[in-house]
Amino acid sequence: MDAHKALIKDIFNGSTYVEVPFFQRSYVWKEDLWERLLQDMEFVVKTRKPHFLGSIILKEGAKPDSSEKVSSILTVVDGQQRLTTFLIFLKVLCLKMGQTALFDFQFRIMGEGIALHHGKNDVDAFERVMSLDKPDMIDNPEPASRIIEAYNYFVNNINPSLLDIMTIETNTQFVRIDLNADEDEQQIFDTINSLGVNLTTSELLKNYFFSRDTIQEYEEKWASVFEKDDEAKLYWDQEIEVGRSKRAMIDIFFDAYFQIFIQNKKYNIAVEDRLYYARIDNLAQSYQHFIKKYCGNDKNVILSQLKEYALCFMRAFRPDACESSLPAAYGMERINIVIFGLKTTTLIPYILYLVKNVDNQAEFNKICEILECFIMRRMVIHETTKNYNNFFTSLILNATLTVDTLKDRIKNASESTTYIPDDAALLEGFNTSRLTNLQTKGILYMLESRIRPSNASTALLGFNGYSLEHLMPKKWRNNWPACVSDDLARNRDIKLLTLGNLAIITQSLNASIRDADWDTKKKGKGDNKPGLEMCAGGLHTLYSVLDKEKWDEDEIITRASWLYNQAKEVWKTI
Repeated sequence: MDAHKALIKDIFNGSTYVEVPFFQRSYVWKEDLWERLLQDMEFVVKTRKPHFLGSIILKEGAKPDSSEKVSSILTVVDGQQRLTTFLIFLKVLCLKMGQTALFDFQFRIMGEGIALHHGKNDVDAFERVMSLDKPDMIDNPEPASRIIEAYNYFVNNINPSLLDIMTIETNTQFVRIDLNADEDEQQIFDTINSLGVNLTTSELLKNYFFSRDTIQEYEEKWASVFEKDDEAKLYWDQEIEVGRSKRAMIDIFFDAYFQIFIQNKKYNIAVEDRLYYARIDNLAQSYQHFIKKYCGNDKNVILSQLKEYALCFMRAFRPDACESSLPAAYGMERINIVIFGLKTTTLIPYILYLVKNVDNQAEFNKICEILECFIMRRMVIHETTKNYNNFFTSLILNATLTVDTLKDRIKNASESTTYIPDDAALLEGFNTSRLTNLQTKGILYMLESRIRPSNASTALLGFNGYSLEHLMPKKWRNNWPACVSDDLARNRDIKLLTLGNLAIITQSLNASIRDADWDTKKKGKGDNKPGLEMCAGGLHTLYSVLDKEKWDEDEIITRASWLYNQAKEVWKTI
């Protein structure tokens, strides 16, 4: 990597071809940034002081043929927005000052083709603007192009009397960062732009797999899935919480898809490579390394199955399942709640592997039942999830595609990170575990969906339609009977945080109801302040609770035992 100060003439020199990756995101700058650039350029001319316009990352591209009129080809890793805007600005300024020959001399290759070649989304609009010979407004038919919007803005707003081309070009500076062909552009981009919008895995992979010369293959294997229509784009662009960050569904897919390949024993992946491949921030580079080292540089190993797996992924994984009523039958609908509602996204690669390779629907549903039992039992006892990624990918590694083989894998897992709790541990969990609100809500919701009668008078809402409520409030001291000793009070403070005292309800209670005495909490204070009978009536996980004349530690223990008896039947041991 070589970083240094550069003027625009150091980037475009009449023989250097600068190329925006063909599938790079579109030009997106708006009027506020165009206005700022124009004001900055007027300030440069007025003060004749150097002005820093930002950084440009350029990577060494393909070697030009001897017959070509270029000395080098560079790919824009970062900076297409400011380079594009600056050239449009200079184009309009030259047109208004009658100096088109100066612009062509600087920014065309041997006076011919424009030296900045855009990607597929903007190439036509950019070349249209660059070909103009008069500073006139031009039409911008739908879908409107930001390139043309920028051009029209500068036509309307540039005052040539306030600007001077040579002063601007000799005082406008960039930090130019040059990378050789082997350097990791994503790592450098992300480091420099740590507070900005990072390049996504999918953007990097699209430009790696396809080029201007493989448009048909791109249309067949990529665009027909990921860019098919607005509905598809919305699906793949939606962001999901993964750990402490958010990731687009398309990037989650590429992570899961990659895991399926690297768990295949035929590739015999080295240990050090497995460690490298495990880092999601290196995923695009991991794909390239894997293809080069283990696939003989044959990209088709990945591309040949890409569309089929992507369609399987799109059909199976539905974050919007959290908005719909959950069926009682085990299967993908319930697994979607486990993954997206309870944020167990480490399960995705294995489920994708199953969706693609298990044809028998009954077998698939039974596998989903086992996985739900495994995860929910461990959640009840507040067992760690830190090894889930390794465990679930090991199921791919060992081609675990049947109910029997999955049962064997789980039964033989003795470590605390992978075992399935027995009934005794499950009972202890219902009595003593203090879980997060999300975990508790998930346990009660998943139970509710299984045990409620099929002819229930109230409909089950989606997972996101419920909130969590403490039956005995945390602030019980305000309106509930006092304990006879400090030890009993401390015991109550602990007990009210356990599953026996928690309920899912359709809407949060008013603060005056939440902390009220038991009778008021049940009945509420009129229509404007409903109680549990209105906000939770009809939920089977509250069976008989709202008939109780009092609610105390003994009732919490009784309900915990009742919930346990439901859970041990819903989530059976293996």
